[in-house]
Amino acid sequence: MLPSHRSLIHILRMFSLIFIIGIVLVSCGPATQQSTTSTNPYDRAKDAFKSGELDRALEFTDKLATATPPGDFTERARVLRAVIYAGEIKSKMELVAAYGKGVDNAKNPQFKADYRRLQSENLQSATHATLDLAEVAHEIAPDGVIAKELTLEAGYPTTEGPVEVQALAKVKDGGWLEPDQQESAAADSLRKGIDDALADAVSGDRAKARNVLAGGSTKIDGASFAIFLSKELAEGAVAFNRHHGRDPQKLIAICDEGEQTLKAAQAILKDQPDKDKDKEVKKLQEKFKTIRADK
Repeated sequence: MLPSHRSLIHILRMFSLIFIIGIVLVSCGPATQQSTTSTNPYDRAKDAFKSGELDRALEFTDKLATATPPGDFTERARVLRAVIYAGEIKSKMELVAAYGKGVDNAKNPQFKADYRRLQSENLQSATHATLDLAEVAHEIAPDGVIAKELTLEAGYPTTEGPVEVQALAKVKDGGWLEPDQQESAAADSLRKGIDDALADAVSGDRAKARNVLAGGSTKIDGASFAIFLSKELAEGAVAFNRHHGRDPQKLIAICDEGEQTLKAAQAILKDQPDKDKDKEVKKLQEKFKTIRADK
């Protein structure tokens, strides 16, 4: 028997109600899940940094670091970005030096050509990282003034870098690395650079950095961090000298920023004298003079 007109309408209404409820449940489900799992950008940056996803860590901290007026996470974002850029400088300059030796010592013309290309690519990356670090240093210590204490909030990287990248020894001797070995060496060098930058940032070694970051963050006095920034800028400035990038204008700009950051350290040391730190400042001032002369 066919259902009556009224029964048919009732059935259609029931189907419509079920369909609407389904849409509501589907639309609400993901939103509820998203609100449960969402975290603020700095938490995401920390997770990315710990897992070695440095580009993502920089992406998540970009707006935080340039916020006007500064927000709750602005200082921490800048400090973390400084460590990342310092690690990249260390890594890229290590690769530049290794492939430069490879160019000098390789007998095979194809090896020389490929190593010269890799040297050039890594040098370009080093210059970018140095300019980025100079920008962050200017944000952290504008006009030669830095906070008396800063916070480095990050977990120590899950995958620790090697103390030495063994494959690069082969490159320096003129031996050949296959493309996959080149990529592996670059990854190892970057992890090494980040670990070494963390050690420098906390004025210690890897063991100290690992220990102080076990709780997820550590305090660093402003003078020490200003010295760290200046030291890393001095290392990166070499990428612009007459033996490398041959860009005296940028070399001078990097030196200017490094010396300005040293003034921030000196301002703190004037009120809180420390002979060891004062000695480091003077050494770096002399180093910047030497770098300028090599432009």
